[in-house]
Amino acid sequence: MPKLYIVPTPIGNLEDITLRALNVFKECEIAFCEDTRTTAKLFSHYGISIRTMAYHMNNEHKTLPKIIDIIKSSGNCCLVSDAGTPGISDPGFLLIRECIKEGIEVECLPGATAFVPALVASGLPSDKFMFYGFLPHKKGRMTALKEISENEFTTVLYESPHRIQKLLEQMLEHFSPERQICVAREITKIHETYFRGTVPEAIEFFNNNVVKGEFVVVIEGKK
Repeated sequence: MPKLYIVPTPIGNLEDITLRALNVFKECEIAFCEDTRTTAKLFSHYGISIRTMAYHMNNEHKTLPKIIDIIKSSGNCCLVSDAGTPGISDPGFLLIRECIKEGIEVECLPGATAFVPALVASGLPSDKFMFYGFLPHKKGRMTALKEISENEFTTVLYESPHRIQKLLEQMLEHFSPERQICVAREITKIHETYFRGTVPEAIEFFNNNVVKGEFVVVIEGKK
């Protein structure tokens, strides 16, 4: 019976791989990767030697039938993204849905994902929260921010270094000045940083500091 394993990979620190993930890799015949070069570095670090095939946002629709055929004929396979858990702001949903439709067993391992440590370390309520992933770049972006501004729960979203300052300025248009946020960057890496404060304070901070790395923004719910 073929099986597809969904395997989270470290978001920065390679030591965050789990022992179970390493064992699953050794059982698989092929790994579907967001970027085979990135996965090759991880596999090389841990002495893993299995075939890899690219599966990313630009080819996921086109390669889906071929990948299903490969899984059916190969047996155990795994899906990984460059960092974190596949399907969470990364390709994975289409393949998982099709595997279920085709009667292929899907097993997801627990593991690294950026928004959980950011949420927990933010100091904001984490018993109820909304996860938005990346906001639309253009159409629907301001609508999403307006929705977030009215949300009574903590909200978590991702942002790139090229848009983080623009996001903060847009938030200022919809959020009250005292609304608390936490901006986390480079989680698990050497330059891991957490900014905690208001949106105006965040704008000032990032105007005066180097903006690099991937960002997780945690937003206090409306009071």
